[in-house]
Amino acid sequence: MSSHRQSKKRRYIAWGVAGAAVVAGAGIAAQASMAATTWPAQKTYTGRAFDTCTAPSLAAMKAWHGGLYGAAAVYIGGKNRGCAQPNLTASWVKSVSAVGWKLIPLYVGAQPSCQSGSNPEKMTTANAASLGTSDATDAVAKAAALGMKAGSPVYLDMEAYDTTNTACNNAVLTYVRAFDKQLHAKTYRAGFYGFTSSSAKAIANAKDKTDLPGNLWYALWDKNNTTTADWPFGATQFTGHSRAHQYMVNSKETRGGYTITVDRDAWDAPVAITG
Repeated sequence: MSSHRQSKKRRYIAWGVAGAAVVAGAGIAAQASMAATTWPAQKTYTGRAFDTCTAPSLAAMKAWHGGLYGAAAVYIGGKNRGCAQPNLTASWVKSVSAVGWKLIPLYVGAQPSCQSGSNPEKMTTANAASLGTSDATDAVAKAAALGMKAGSPVYLDMEAYDTTNTACNNAVLTYVRAFDKQLHAKTYRAGFYGFTSSSAKAIANAKDKTDLPGNLWYALWDKNNTTTADWPFGATQFTGHSRAHQYMVNSKETRGGYTITVDRDAWDAPVAITG
């Protein structure tokens, strides 16, 4: 998202090559690993959201509330997270939630070995399953420490990669399945951020849906605030408040005297349970 790990230029290159309500859980399918547990009701937000590399100050969040956006994505962890988070604390989460913001937890986990560029954590065929499990354990610990309770989603950030590389793509799916299975074991919902041309497509088009995420946040920078009109996958997939769309990036905006560069998102999907 914008410059959280890659420059805008690099992300375009990589892409080229490769009101709130509480509702019951929904998504692509009710995974078997979720069935045995009594789940908290899903908290869903429908409207505009933004994501930015570093969580803004509490003062900025107060100034921005009541304007265009009602939800904000925050990078809760991951070895490939690109920005420091001096503001992102349990106290901040509690305070911005009290103001009325809905929060979207985002975790930058291991990236594919076939992805261009260097990352502190990369998956391979050999370690994909174990990394997925350990990263999900860390993601849940980070979310819980911030006051994002069981039943909240964690959106796994997977940047663009060459999905035609079969071994690499299979490693990604193995990693995602392990990550999601562990989230479900900890009673957290699974979400996924990826590109319609690669990482999101790999999830949507996978024939075996076992332990794949129930909520898909797709990057398609067409400047259309919608989760339906430009939905690029099967019409029956990710229905029932399970879609989000990153439709514009690197938008420099000033509200209430505070200027933040954000990516814009159309949201109709789960958000964190706080308070």
